[in-house]
Amino acid sequence: MKILSSILIIVLFSLSAIAGDVNWKKVKVLVYTKNGKGYVHDNIPFAVKSIQKLGEQNGFRTDVTDNPTVFTEENLKQYSILIFTSTNNDVFDTDEQRLAFRHFIEAGGGFVGLHSVVGTERSWTWFKMMLGGSFSWHPKFQKYILQVIDPAHPSMSGIPKVWEKEDECYFQKELYPGIHPVLAHDLSTLDVAADSVKLKLNRGTFGRYYPAAWYQQFDGGTIWITALGHDKKDYEDPTYVNHIFQGLKFVAGDIKSKDYSKAYSKLKDEPVKY
Repeated sequence: MKILSSILIIVLFSLSAIAGDVNWKKVKVLVYTKNGKGYVHDNIPFAVKSIQKLGEQNGFRTDVTDNPTVFTEENLKQYSILIFTSTNNDVFDTDEQRLAFRHFIEAGGGFVGLHSVVGTERSWTWFKMMLGGSFSWHPKFQKYILQVIDPAHPSMSGIPKVWEKEDECYFQKELYPGIHPVLAHDLSTLDVAADSVKLKLNRGTFGRYYPAAWYQQFDGGTIWITALGHDKKDYEDPTYVNHIFQGLKFVAGDIKSKDYSKAYSKLKDEPVKY
């Protein structure tokens, strides 16, 4: 009995360590909203307000901008986490800005991406690896089922194990093998009768389930992505807002102090030092 109790204590301690006891007063996030040429989601201002409200409720500081000139190494040092809210296409003006972003990650910074973030910087190989892939297609907006596939992961705290939700089921290409999915689209619940060929093409060798939210430790940083959040109403929905918060909490809890001596890249697409 004592052995079992000891094991339970160790497990609980380990989960607590993974989740991190976040001192939110020390957390400052930058919410970035710029979009390149192409479709711009109307959910962005609602996402911003939702994150700002989370900051007010939990004590972390929030800056918001769509100006890429903020991406300098010196300016980014003040932030713990960069949050990209439904960004799409090219969102940086120069490779110097891209390199400053990469150095932030290499130094141990955190990144949270929402919804169409997977369609961001589609020509930047390193960035697509960081995201976990690059947007390829989605069926029509509809109600379908999401399945939690890693209920023990801290970012799934409070998320329904079987979550019925209206959203867009995003598919990606150039999938990066380093990601760890925690939530999946249940493809068997999609209405894709008119798009069966596209579904077959874009699901690749995946079966019933396809990644919907995932995390990874990538090139020094901690990354958490959700492909959900198309509807502007999501950002007032307690379940979805909790989904964002738990991802943010996981990243914040995993970040230690950044160390820019570890920022090694000289070029935006320099090979990753594994």
